[in-house]
Amino acid sequence: MTDKQVWLITGAGRGMGIDIARAALTAGHAVVGTARNAASITDALGERDDLLAVPLDVTDPPAAEAAVAAAVDRFGRLDVLVNNAGSFYAGFFEEMTPEDFRAQIETTLFGPVNVTRAVLPQMRAQRAGLVVTISSTAGIASTGDFLTAYAASKFGVEGFMEGLTTEVAPFGIKTMLVEPGFFRTELLTPQSTSYAKPSIDDYAERTRATVQAWQGMDGKQGGDPAKLAEALVKLVALDEPPLRFAAGADAVGLFEAKAQSLLEQANAYRELSSSLGHDDA
Repeated sequence: MTDKQVWLITGAGRGMGIDIARAALTAGHAVVGTARNAASITDALGERDDLLAVPLDVTDPPAAEAAVAAAVDRFGRLDVLVNNAGSFYAGFFEEMTPEDFRAQIETTLFGPVNVTRAVLPQMRAQRAGLVVTISSTAGIASTGDFLTAYAASKFGVEGFMEGLTTEVAPFGIKTMLVEPGFFRTELLTPQSTSYAKPSIDDYAERTRATVQAWQGMDGKQGGDPAKLAEALVKLVALDEPPLRFAAGADAVGLFEAKAQSLLEQANAYRELSSSLGHDDA
């Protein structure tokens, strides 16, 4: 890759997407920022020669192809994709409508799938590129209530990126998963979080408590998204970016706890697990 790279960042109109775009621009890169409302990008970052704002709903594959075409038309290449756009459909599984569960998957799993599919032909032709996908610690371990749909989408993203890594490596394309813990983004605001309508008495008390807890956390998360954005710029510049990056001290702790849990589960029934092969194998 050249020192000056061309980044395509989804969800660049608010929250962490703005911070990532600003950090990339500050580092001297060109940015193609996408959002459902492209004007929100220039409202936040201003008009710049190295910034192209493009409208994009990540659930729309033709729109993703158009965004990539616009990027290449403007800057001639595309070096870094940051799959950042997201949403949060929160609620107990039984109370969440099938439509809302599917909407979560469409945005936070198929969104990255759609945009990555649109980007890869350009990167493959260049024989270079990096696909960065903002996942979540919820893609490593689901550690609380209201996370069934969100964790399902993020676990899917983890598997998608892991599987993709070896497929595109021969073309000089790399991947990096980023698993943030709790950062002070806009994910828990009413614009990004939708709560399932309470409908089952057995869940009523826990629903009230969980909604109150999530709402009370908004704006008080410990992680600084501007620092995460600066860290991403540093990681992208490496010759070998990490396959996974635990973003935040809480993320590091969760990685360690999950690894220990998996070891304990592997050992718990080791003898039985190891006895399941054919006798002549």
